[in-house]
Amino acid sequence: MYPLEPHADSRGVFTEALPRLLGHLCRARAVERGSLRGNVLRGVHAHWQHADYLTVVVGRAAIGLHDLREGSETEGMGAIVELDADAPAGLAIPPGVAHGFYFHEPSLHLDAVSHEWDPADELGCRWDDPALEIAWPCSEPLISGRDGGLGPLSLLRDAWRAALAAAQR
Repeated sequence: MYPLEPHADSRGVFTEALPRLLGHLCRARAVERGSLRGNVLRGVHAHWQHADYLTVVVGRAAIGLHDLREGSETEGMGAIVELDADAPAGLAIPPGVAHGFYFHEPSLHLDAVSHEWDPADELGCRWDDPALEIAWPCSEPLISGRDGGLGPLSLLRDAWRAALAAAQR
């Protein structure tokens, strides 16, 4: 997580949403804007190719994370990171970290991605799979039909390994 520094004067507040230090983590190919209702959950998604960088501009979000990367210090661990527009910060999500975004209230967020959208790089699993070890702050969020039809984390792990193996050929 990267705190963002607001610069205030009599006209208002200006905050750089994509800090320069992000460049060593991911070079943004696209910046997406999402405007969501409250009690909405997107994901859980994972990418073998692209990194995400998320910041909440209006509202609050709980970002659920689960590390799929074999051999990483946090392999297999789940966590929640809270982003709040009142405490500006950005979150870098590397390839191999499954993630879901839960919006507590109507929110506006920016998501910078390191690669253009590729359906082959869109993997996912059910948001409420206990194996994720994510303590979501919700029990019945609004989810998309696509996300509602995703399988368990075990299938996501298999798809993740297959995608990595194919990329190394």
